[in-house]
Amino acid sequence: MNTNTIASRTAVRALVVLTGINLLNYLDRYVVSPIAPDLKAAMGLTDAQLGWLVPAFMLVYMIAAPAFGAWGDRGSRTRPIAIGVFIWSLATMASGLARNYPQLLAGRALVGIGEAAYVAIAPALLADCFRAESRGRVYSVLNMAIPVGSALGYILGGLVSHHFGWRAAFFVAGAPGLLLAAAVLWLPDPPRGIQDAPAPAARDTAPAMRGAAAPGPLAVYLNLLRRAPYMLLVLGYAAYTFALGGLAFWMPTFLERVHGIPKVQATTGFGAIVVVTGFVGTFVGGWLGDYCLKYSRQAYLWFSGATTLLAVPFVVVALTASAPSAYYPGIVCAQLLLFMSTGPINAAIVNMVSPFERASAVALSMFAIHLLGDVPSPPLIGSISDASSLGQAVLIVPVAVAIGGLVWLGAARVGGRAAAAARS
Repeated sequence: MNTNTIASRTAVRALVVLTGINLLNYLDRYVVSPIAPDLKAAMGLTDAQLGWLVPAFMLVYMIAAPAFGAWGDRGSRTRPIAIGVFIWSLATMASGLARNYPQLLAGRALVGIGEAAYVAIAPALLADCFRAESRGRVYSVLNMAIPVGSALGYILGGLVSHHFGWRAAFFVAGAPGLLLAAAVLWLPDPPRGIQDAPAPAARDTAPAMRGAAAPGPLAVYLNLLRRAPYMLLVLGYAAYTFALGGLAFWMPTFLERVHGIPKVQATTGFGAIVVVTGFVGTFVGGWLGDYCLKYSRQAYLWFSGATTLLAVPFVVVALTASAPSAYYPGIVCAQLLLFMSTGPINAAIVNMVSPFERASAVALSMFAIHLLGDVPSPPLIGSISDASSLGQAVLIVPVAVAIGGLVWLGAARVGGRAAAAARS
């Protein structure tokens, strides 16, 4: 099978379908926020109960991701993605039928199982559809769906709930996934490594020809944990996600509480900035990352580390300046630079591991960045705010950004030395 044939005839279709699923993924995550007041009134919920709807999803998501990663490295990749999307779509629609809080909580938790299948396996599938030197752009396109889907979650959730009720919002968010689940079954599932070596078929059958069994899932994960370049990348990614998660959760409240901006204006204004900077930054970052790959095999890490460090002063300005003419440009520049790393860093993950362990590597990274990143950052910032002020608490964000950038630069150096040692 010719790699150019794959790219020209089926890879673009795979990218379109998987990007559509990613958009729906983030639409589904954020549809709860605008309907939270309606849920609270309809079921008599406390703020604490509402607050658990997101952690319930994330905990199940983190636990399920490694299992799907192992599956994606050992069998069909389109089938588990399709099953996962089907499960999460049904779970979202079931949330619209919930009559009490336990049913609603169960529905949101089950969404995590479905999304884990997609997030763990889709990058590995796309890696075998496109050449290594174009993966920064590919993952940028895939991840441009994040800000757009998040914004649609807010907008559709609010509009549909206002006109038709909160149950309809869950139905609208869940129903399209049933069609996308069917579409996944028609996508290609190329041999693993076909875009990385001239004879992928031989690599696919090599373990059997040697009479050796493929390593088990636990062995693969333990092996990944022992690799310094991979673990440094993941730790840097966790710090980066910690910062982004903290900003996403607290920035509208920060604008309202510290700068006195009306709530609606703070929410919609920051949302608009995220959509525009996310779309532009992700696309530009993917293109520049691929361009820099001409000069270094570690270019994705060098680029991600440099742009993330460059964002630090803008994050500081965004969080410390008192004039709108200073902090709004700071927010825009910081978000733009931070989003530039999205495509290149995901491309770096799949490029630094074997084609036969990519889904596992992505799944492990997703587990770690959420466990250490955007799950603890909002409550930690909230706790510091309770002890001092929100203006003081958010200053932990630029520290996390700086750590992420420095660790990624360290990963680039370690990866370069390891590659040089392997060639000698």
